[in-house]
Amino acid sequence: MPARDDSLSAVERSSAGRRAARYALLVFVAVVVFAPIWATLMQALKSGVDALDHPRSLLPVDLTLDTLRKAWDLGDLGTLLRNSMIMSVLVTVGVVLTSLLSAYAFAFLRFPGRRVLFALFLATLLVPIEVTVVINRRTVSDLGWTNSFTGLVVPLIATGLGTFLVRQVFLTIPNELREAAALDGLGHLRFLWDVAAPLSRPTLGALGLLTFLGTWNQYLWPQAIITDPSRRTIQIGLNNLKSSDLDNLNLVTAGTVIAALPIFAMLILFQRQLVRGLTAGAVKG
Repeated sequence: MPARDDSLSAVERSSAGRRAARYALLVFVAVVVFAPIWATLMQALKSGVDALDHPRSLLPVDLTLDTLRKAWDLGDLGTLLRNSMIMSVLVTVGVVLTSLLSAYAFAFLRFPGRRVLFALFLATLLVPIEVTVVINRRTVSDLGWTNSFTGLVVPLIATGLGTFLVRQVFLTIPNELREAAALDGLGHLRFLWDVAAPLSRPTLGALGLLTFLGTWNQYLWPQAIITDPSRRTIQIGLNNLKSSDLDNLNLVTAGTVIAALPIFAMLILFQRQLVRGLTAGAVKG
């Protein structure tokens, strides 16, 4: 019995050691991830001179909201946030709709070249946006869409990733369900909106969140087609806050914090939806 007790004690000590190592690793990763966020927040909540007083600038002392107020007023951040919100919402709705329609076609319809066409859709994921900016800008300019929300939104409302994610969920829907719906007189659009779309709600939510975040952070495309200050988005408008004055050196940081608030709010509110949506349809390929 004593030998058995010693063996159990050794196993418990080994298990406790592994658990402590995992917690230590998690704490280290959390510190690495959170440290830049903390530093940015402290910079935004200090005056320009205090923000340069290292390492005191990283401590939660001498905090003030004056820098945030000044960044809001000088950068006209209210207008920039409104433009970014309009662009992000429109692109998100467009991506969800086009992904639903295209994914349904690839999952349920049978037509020649379906697999080849789907492979071409996936191949677009390998093309960086920098490659398409020049030709897209020329097209938008020829259509007279520069300095407009139409030009900002239309080139972004279709994505191969959205089609892939939604198609994977549609493939998990039994064919018997589609056949039963057809016997009940449901056409393709009725089956899509009444049956397939509700079943893929977690994935659609995750796709919408990812699209919104990606669109909110867009810099290259708005910078390419927007020259009117009243149409600028938050990411390109932050450039107006640059200053060589010591009292205003951290205005860009303050503007960045304001611009990031909607992102953090959405991630906190919809993090469960994001995880559920990305894991849905992962069993069947």
